[in-house]
Order: sequence, then structure tokens, then C-alpha cells
Amino acid sequence: MERIIIIGGNGSGKTTLARAMAQRLGLPLTHLDQLYWQGDWQPAPAAQFDRLLAEAMARPAWIIDGNIKRTLPLRLQRCDTAIWLDFPTWRCLLGALRRLLRTLGRSRPDMGGCCVERLDRRSLAFLGSVCRFRRRNRADFARMLAAAPQVHLI
Repeated sequence: MERIIIIGGNGSGKTTLARAMAQRLGLPLTHLDQLYWQGDWQPAPAAQFDRLLAEAMARPAWIIDGNIKRTLPLRLQRCDTAIWLDFPTWRCLLGALRRLLRTLGRSRPDMGGCCVERLDRRSLAFLGSVCRFRRRNRADFARMLAAAPQVHLI
């Protein structure tokens, strides 16, 4: 395992697992959220994000965590191992709520720019997306993973 992607619903524990694995395996870690989010929850332009992701994947070994679905086929082409944290919605929602409350008023270190966690419309919309994530994405993730038989799936 030298090029690992970690995918799963928001709040499933991707970042926590990625940090632990990077430390244990000595691999460089890239969080897609660091590449995607600029200050104050503004997304990076697609071309900039794609360039940064390509740079991260050009390294000989890495761990990348995150769920930007349009980039999953590309990441699957370059990785040798995919870890899919396919947990029930209630578990992801609980994880997302815990994280939100733990980091309230601060920007998480796995985020790009300065994206301060607040209890506002954006955070409520995010929690709604956590509730819809599995229903909207699980079949697509399964299909993309099945189309990459060279990848060891955990």
C-alpha cells in the first residue's frame, strides 16, 4: 500500500483514519478539503483544485482522503488501495455533529484557508447533506469501485 484513498460519508472518520495511517505508514497525507476550500468556505476554482490534486497524486506514495465524486475515477486510476468507510447515515451524522461541536468557532486543520465552524444555515445544510449522502452516492461509489479491479478495496 503506497497510494491510498479513503472515501466515505461526511462524518465517517476519513480524516481521523487518514491521519493515523499517515503517521503509522510514514506516507504524505492530502485532505481534499485542504485543496478545495479557500477562506470563508469559498471553493477553489475547478482548474486550481484539479492542478493541486494532480500534484499530490504525482508523488510516488500518498494517502488522500475525501469525497469529491467527480475526482474519484481519477484517484482510482492512480491508487493501489481504496478504503471505503461505508457506514450507516446515523453514524455519519453523529460523527459530523460531534466534529462540528468540537471545532465550533475554529477552522479545522484539515481544511484549506480559514473556514470557521459555526452553527448557521451553512452548517445546517451540511448536516442535511450528511443525511442524504449515502442515498445519493453509495451506488455511484460502488459502481466506480467495481470498475477499478486493480484497486485493493478495504
